Amino acid sequence: MQATLEAQQTEEKAAKKKHPPGLYLLFFTEMWERFSYYGMRAILVLYLTTAFVSGGLGMSEAAAMSLYGFFTGAVYWTPIVGGYLSDRFLGRRLAITIGGIAMALGNFVLFAMHSKMGLYIGLALLIIGNGFFKPNISTLVGELYEPNDKRRDAAFTIFYMGINLGAFFAPLVVGFLAEDLFKTTFNGVVQYGFKYGFLAAAIGMVIGQLIFNIFGPRYLGEIGKKPVGKQQKSAQTIQTNQKLTKEEKRRTTAILILACFVIFFWAGFEQAGSSLTLYTDKFVDKTVGGWEVPTSWFQSLNPLFIVILAPVLSALWIKLANSKRGDLPIPAKMALGMILLGLGFVVLIPAVLQTGSDEQQIVEKANVLFIVFTYFLHTLGELCLSPVGLSMVSKLAPVKLASLLMGVWLAGVGVANVLAGQLAAFTESLGFFQVFSLIGALTIGLGIVLLLLTKPLMRLMD
Repeated sequence: MQATLEAQQTEEKAAKKKHPPGLYLLFFTEMWERFSYYGMRAILVLYLTTAFVSGGLGMSEAAAMSLYGFFTGAVYWTPIVGGYLSDRFLGRRLAITIGGIAMALGNFVLFAMHSKMGLYIGLALLIIGNGFFKPNISTLVGELYEPNDKRRDAAFTIFYMGINLGAFFAPLVVGFLAEDLFKTTFNGVVQYGFKYGFLAAAIGMVIGQLIFNIFGPRYLGEIGKKPVGKQQKSAQTIQTNQKLTKEEKRRTTAILILACFVIFFWAGFEQAGSSLTLYTDKFVDKTVGGWEVPTSWFQSLNPLFIVILAPVLSALWIKLANSKRGDLPIPAKMALGMILLGLGFVVLIPAVLQTGSDEQQIVEKANVLFIVFTYFLHTLGELCLSPVGLSMVSKLAPVKLASLLMGVWLAGVGVANVLAGQLAAFTESLGFFQVFSLIGALTIGLGIVLLLLTKPLMRLMD
């Protein structure tokens, strides 16, 4: 009897160390959604700027990059509305399904309708669908665990790997279909298979939704089925009706100041899908062993570097935290991220001086290592700034303003994406040298300013 009891206790302890199967269900659901989003995003600017007879829409570079910026900005704004509707009326699981179906339809419209009308309908469906999907999938991960469960951080790390796995493979698959497998030449005119790339993105989204809805009842149980907003309102009334203390006001001020700096970081970082993509496509020698690497494949460098570098930086922060001097302050890490982003653009300046900004007057294309090293530095900067910023908001935000401040933080990323599109649009009139130099100088300069503000900001954070 005693042996049986001990065996049961051992099994219970082992079970507590393991993650629930629902985590892996959400892992694969998110992986396929990210596959769909990053696959579509990797070829979007190329699709917009390629001539109509070659399978694109023939837009000017400026118009294409402005539209790209608006699209990538809007996907950060609609989750505010989608999250509200999910909390109040729909429940998280239904919202995720609605979002997934809308995004699959959006990509299918881009596949089926080769026109500007098809473009606008498709992008609108993607923006709406993302608003329902994005704020709910990660929340479900948290609901699998008790508030004090020690497995929570590890669970989100596993989930984050799903995001980057989807983001890594998407440009490879979608780019290969659009720029290689379905690329044909007819009467001397090159025709690209962009529509098949959008079809692959739609299929990826459908696969994710099938996995989620078939296995959800078994592995998620009742989690996320009912709206939670109204239930939580009464429990939080006492906390939310309290006035902010002086300490909370100072912390809120610190968050808002850092949010302003972060806008400029993401405005530079999000050049990846617009100006950096166009520069890579036209001015970088992508030939390896006689085969030309599809331009969209370079979008896979960021998630690849994240997978490689994230454990290294995590170990570095832990080592610093255990040292005598302690870990770097939050503003210092974020300042380092901005400086690294700026250095990524500085790396490109010799390449642009070599190639110029006129496609018709290129003497020699730039070495591919320039763009690879740029993405390497940008990823290092992202890892110094993005996870640190999200962690800071979750820790410092007053209970009364927690959701609002996280929304403001993410909305700032949306503003940055629109700004990124406008900056990228100037490459057509000013040239890549001026735009890359401006972004590099601005982000390095703001990084130095933020570094100088570290001590005052740490006092505000208390």
